[in-house]
Amino acid sequence: MGHPVLRRQADTIEDPTSPDVRLLVRDMLETMADANGLGLAAPQVHVAKRLVIFHLPPSGNVQDNSEEMPVRVLVNPTVEALDDEREDGWEGCLSLPGLRGLVPRFQRVRYRGIRPNGEIVDTVAEGLHARVVQHECDHLDGILYPMRMTDLSTLSFESEMRHTADG
Repeated sequence: MGHPVLRRQADTIEDPTSPDVRLLVRDMLETMADANGLGLAAPQVHVAKRLVIFHLPPSGNVQDNSEEMPVRVLVNPTVEALDDEREDGWEGCLSLPGLRGLVPRFQRVRYRGIRPNGEIVDTVAEGLHARVVQHECDHLDGILYPMRMTDLSTLSFESEMRHTADG
């Protein structure tokens, strides 16, 4: 947090199928795996380009109907809310290690983008899927999740949250 590339709008990628994009995707996949994250945006690895990657793990939460999804790569993504309904949910971020905050997000969104093979993506998402897409695409506009929080008193260190949960 605080790096200039995380505070600015990322640049459009002119050729989503270029070898440079494939190299960036490979590096980002490795970084995301090393950090055990759900997603990563190019600005988080100090590249001011409009590219995000994300996946959904198997859900053990019956409250969330999101299904497991393999890694998805989106070049020049856009996100639009499908209605005004929002839901608060806990989020963390690889750019703010060790912190969690309660963030309101749209429950249902439609996102579009291009895969590095040139294929167009046009998907409706809800639940965790919608939350992850919104979180990662916010990075492309210089927005970190605390900027979306309505109550900063919920911003906490993960270690303190575990401590209070233990009693």
